[in-house]
Amino acid sequence: MPPPDAHDPRTAGAWWPPAGLALVCGGLLAALVLATTAGHGAPFGLDTDVHEWVVGHRPAWARDLAVVVTVTGSGVPAYALAALAGALTAWTGRWAGALLGIVALASAQVPRIVLASVLARPRPPTGDWAWSAGGWAMPSGHTTTSMVVAVLFAAAAHRRAHGRWRPVLVTLPVVWAVAVGVSRIVLGMHWPTDVLAGWLLAACWAGLAALVVLLLRRHTTGAVTSMERQCP
Repeated sequence: MPPPDAHDPRTAGAWWPPAGLALVCGGLLAALVLATTAGHGAPFGLDTDVHEWVVGHRPAWARDLAVVVTVTGSGVPAYALAALAGALTAWTGRWAGALLGIVALASAQVPRIVLASVLARPRPPTGDWAWSAGGWAMPSGHTTTSMVVAVLFAAAAHRRAHGRWRPVLVTLPVVWAVAVGVSRIVLGMHWPTDVLAGWLLAACWAGLAALVVLLLRRHTTGAVTSMERQCP
């Protein structure tokens, strides 16, 4: 079956969900960035209220659980998970798919690092931290990374799973990514809007990535169709 054609009214609808996701989340992220810049990186009232409540009410077991969750959302574990998701999603070779998964995650890291460097938003006071951290606060690196990995796994589950288990397997990675983002707040190393920015950036990336996949499929199918016409 050929991919959706943006100029075909019967299939143009396939382009709108990812495009809408990228536009809406990109707009919300831009608004959040502008508001943060206008405040010179200072936390919003909601940030300080939530942060102070969490730091004052987190029991030891919650901190320990947050540490366990947070270490899976960045660094080597995250890239290993991205490689596994790519290998499961790939239509061709497993190694090529694993490499694509790593490249996909790296493609989201570049804008995150650039944005964080431009904003240079400080983290909460180090005395409130329950774990180690480095770099600027917004967008949260763990939050962005884990949600991108979750999108890759959701795509793999959508392709590989069938029947009643498919919705469950598509949802579980997203639940994990949300838990990673929340863990950053519980550990006191990010303001809530840092985590929100990470989720918005990952969602914007997901929409753009889906559009790229649709374009590549359209181009590939068009090339195959052209070759078939030339070879009677």
